[in-house]
Amino acid sequence: MDSLLLRPGPLPSRPFSAALLRGSSIRLNYFGKTSSGSCICTSGIFHRSLINSNLRHVSGRSAKHGRGLELIRVNASEHSLGEPQEYDSSSFWKPILSLLNAFYRFSRPHTIIGTALSIVSVSLLAVQNLSDISPLFLTGLLQAIVPALFMNIYIVGLNQVFDIEIDKVNKPTLPLASGEYSLRTGIAIVSTFAVLSFAGGWLVGSWPLFWALFISFILGTAYSTNLPFLRWKRSAVVAAMCILAVRAVIVQLAFFLHMQTFVLRRPTTFSRPLIFATAFMSFFSVVIALFKDIPDIEGDRIFGIQSFSVRLGQKRVFWICVFLLEMAYTVAMVIGAISPCLWSKFVTVLGHAVLASILWNRAKSLDVMNNSTITSFYMFIWKLFYAEYLLIPLVR
Repeated sequence: MDSLLLRPGPLPSRPFSAALLRGSSIRLNYFGKTSSGSCICTSGIFHRSLINSNLRHVSGRSAKHGRGLELIRVNASEHSLGEPQEYDSSSFWKPILSLLNAFYRFSRPHTIIGTALSIVSVSLLAVQNLSDISPLFLTGLLQAIVPALFMNIYIVGLNQVFDIEIDKVNKPTLPLASGEYSLRTGIAIVSTFAVLSFAGGWLVGSWPLFWALFISFILGTAYSTNLPFLRWKRSAVVAAMCILAVRAVIVQLAFFLHMQTFVLRRPTTFSRPLIFATAFMSFFSVVIALFKDIPDIEGDRIFGIQSFSVRLGQKRVFWICVFLLEMAYTVAMVIGAISPCLWSKFVTVLGHAVLASILWNRAKSLDVMNNSTITSFYMFIWKLFYAEYLLIPLVR
């Protein structure tokens, strides 16, 4: 928008003349008064040649009569009729990328990765020889992963729906806490993904898979929903038990049985690697349940969430988590050492020893009272979680 103040005399050449050169027509809004003293106000879109001609006429009258029509203000906006405007591709992609980014944060991607890896890892425990990894196996794996990820989004999304005020303190970048999503949008997303998860499980027809989804739904709802006898996250022990039940028991047993009995059509067996995976991940799930509340202590204290971090203090809970993991790694090395399979013995002992030493060295150098470093260490715990699921299929 170009705006000029014109008075009798020579017409300015910029930026008005530039506007005329760039387009075929412009809109003029002008105000003035006639020689009789009456005020006029008009506007319109004019072709460039007409504007040039009329402006010369106005300028000539002003010079000849001394008064005539005195233009006080001209507002010019370009209206290009024949010249194509430059297309900005970023204006198309920015809203889409913004929506994807918001959903990415809403879905809590570290939990998505953990769920997908755990299902793949546990499913591989049902493999007895390389011929088992067939299109049938891969199809069954996909049938399990997709509904499980949908349920994962429901659970983490529902927690955000009921934790908006807490997240404004603890996690202000989440879409509901920041205002990017309205409450209605959040409810619509979690409802949609719950329906999609159950629909997927029902269409597959695997009872182990369906029960895994159903129990996860019940525990996830009870954990977050702020209703009488629910909102189990308010109790530190019950909250830890919910996470342990889903991450350590349901994921290990249900998805193994889905692959063993429904996909591969074999009788139910509980192998040594499956028992190890369930026991080890029980330790790990307790650690995740305890550690996730350490960086959230401020908001939990304000809103009356009696987590272990609130009750015992950040530093004490931090070292409890570290020692629990070190204990689990020690047991894993013992299990690996007594394995009859030489390559499994070597990989599991060495792998767990490396992870244990990395954990200890990083824990010693951490400032427990610094919230940003605690959050970073929590994400490091999830990376150890991923690494363990890479080792579990090698336990034989």
